[in-house]
Amino acid sequence: MSTALDTFSRSLAIVRVQLRLSALLAMQYRAELFADALFSVFWTGTALLPLWLVFEERPRIAGYTFPEALVVLGFFTILQGVLEGAIHPSLGTVVEHVRTGTLDFVLLKPADAQLLVSTARFAPFRVLNVIAGVAIVVRAFVLLDRVPSLLDVLASLVLFASAVAILYGLWILTVSASFYVGRIDNLRYLFTSVFDAARWPASVYRGALGFFLTFVIPLALMTSYPAWALLGLLEPTRLAVAIVFGAVFSLGSRAVFTRALGRYTSASS
Repeated sequence: MSTALDTFSRSLAIVRVQLRLSALLAMQYRAELFADALFSVFWTGTALLPLWLVFEERPRIAGYTFPEALVVLGFFTILQGVLEGAIHPSLGTVVEHVRTGTLDFVLLKPADAQLLVSTARFAPFRVLNVIAGVAIVVRAFVLLDRVPSLLDVLASLVLFASAVAILYGLWILTVSASFYVGRIDNLRYLFTSVFDAARWPASVYRGALGFFLTFVIPLALMTSYPAWALLGLLEPTRLAVAIVFGAVFSLGSRAVFTRALGRYTSASS
């Protein structure tokens, strides 16, 4: 038990150090930091525009009203902030390390390799996306003229944690491909493009596309399920499915990454 606690405490210490270094690095270029923050707010605004235009024509789409769809968009914005602020910057550097053989410097450190590459770099200004997403969710409930129950909030938080695990797992799987094919720029762009579909409620997508975006690339589990839980619309069975998916993606991506490390050829080889 003490060993597990020591490992957890050590992992938290590593994350704190990496966060501090990323913040210091970002503050060195304050003009760039300000510009990035401004663009972050701008892109959040552009995400609202299509939703507003669509619901101007129809009061309900795929069973959703405008405020209910706003909740989904809010969770999408929060997850986008997590992706662009915590996941993408760190794991994006792995590809270059693998290509140049400089991953040696990471593997030689006395810490878990996946933890080190997952926390190598952060983009602190992306916290604005998270704040904007929370603001969108709050605004949605103001329009709905109601407050979610404590049980709904807890269920939504559990699903959000599962969504982050799935998002991280998908990105780990994408990055692991670099150990086999070298450059994966196209896969990264494809993943980012597909993720954009999560800004719309899952019920918008029907048939094979709906199945694909729920069970193959579980975008519905990332944004629609937490929104449904907060709205009090999620069935207990779907809550269980989302939790299981999060656990499977976490364990599965860990296994794939560990196996992919076995194919790594260092610069000295």
